[in-house]
Amino acid sequence: QVQLVESGGGLVQAGGSLRLSCAASGRTFSVDAMGWFRQAPGKEREFVAAIWRNDGYTYYAEFVKGRFTISRDNAKNTMYLQMNSLKPEDTAVYYCAAGPRRVVTGPYDYWGQGTQITVSS
Repeated sequence: QVQLVESGGGLVQAGGSLRLSCAASGRTFSVDAMGWFRQAPGKEREFVAAIWRNDGYTYYAEFVKGRFTISRDNAKNTMYLQMNSLKPEDTAVYYCAAGPRRVVTGPYDYWGQGTQITVSS
């Protein structure tokens, strides 16, 4: 099993920045891919970005390209999401995910509890 804990959420004004962290523990050696997803009120969960553990391959949803950057620190078993130029429509609960397969949008086996991001206009 792998446990994931997100942190770094909060309230920010439009145009501002936040950095999310996702700390993994447990059988982290089994993780080959990690990703970020988000779910806004009344909407389905959607893919944001993914990164592969070993080669650092990254993939982004079109709506965050140029604004968000995903990265990882394997020594710390931690993944990050740097979010710049935030918009009110980025308001959502952000979840991190991890899994043993080299996937992009999924499926992932493990999920964090989520962290709220609210962007005010």
